[in-house]
Amino acid sequence: MTNRLGTKTADRKAKTPEDLTITVRNQRFGRGIEQRRWWLSGDPVATAWHNALSATFPRGEAFFIEAVKAHRDGAPPKLEAEIRAFVKQEINHTREHIAFNRMAEDAGYDMARIDKRVEELLALTKDRPAILNLAATMALEHYTAMMAHEFLTNPQHFEGADAEAANMWRWHAIEEIEHKGVAYDTWLHATKDWSRWKRWKVKSLMMLIVTARFLKHRVEDTLNLLAQDGLSGPKVKARLFAYLLWKPGVLRRIFPAWVSYFLPGFHPWRHDDRALIAKSESDFPDAVLPAAA
Repeated sequence: MTNRLGTKTADRKAKTPEDLTITVRNQRFGRGIEQRRWWLSGDPVATAWHNALSATFPRGEAFFIEAVKAHRDGAPPKLEAEIRAFVKQEINHTREHIAFNRMAEDAGYDMARIDKRVEELLALTKDRPAILNLAATMALEHYTAMMAHEFLTNPQHFEGADAEAANMWRWHAIEEIEHKGVAYDTWLHATKDWSRWKRWKVKSLMMLIVTARFLKHRVEDTLNLLAQDGLSGPKVKARLFAYLLWKPGVLRRIFPAWVSYFLPGFHPWRHDDRALIAKSESDFPDAVLPAAA
């Protein structure tokens, strides 16, 4: 649709920007240092939430890689290059979260329970249609993109954090924003013969399933880590929910972006937030390895 000036209006179909470059920032964080047990401003709740998130990434990102690669055949050259870049970024994220999780273990936390449950859940996906694994990946990538945007927009999330830990999370957030459209574009490619109704129905139902499991398990994992600090009971749960929903309130703040996933014409790049990348990546001067070539 065009307006009376002959230019396209905002309801045109959104897509990944043509001039997007996905860059591999091959960074390493926290090597050879001892991280505080409560590395995020001395707050056990904030620390436990991010440790619980990190514990899921090594196996989760390997799952994302395989789900996207399974549908790359026949992809247009631009998408094929972006998939290669996505894979390289996710491999580096896996490496850094393994190192981060090891530091949490060195600080005294047992992370094995979380890792084992993730392994068991992912084992259940082996026999289901590959397209459903891609739908789950697409939904989870939207979660990582939403949180990445919030982490870079609101410095309060890592205020008072150990420097190396905070830099790792910001680096990860930059790349999650940068490749936020890859799984979705792969989905559009893989389902190009589907009706719009079927595509919307499957992606929406999967997001609801993913959301229920994501919230349930992340809260359980966080409470498990807090229990290892001797912190449990209703007051601790209230502190966790206040952290997630009030201050800094990551779940409250990402809710509008979560709702947008269900709207007609949704695409991750309908909201172009690359300015956050340019603003934040000055912390990483060695980010010079283009991956989409």
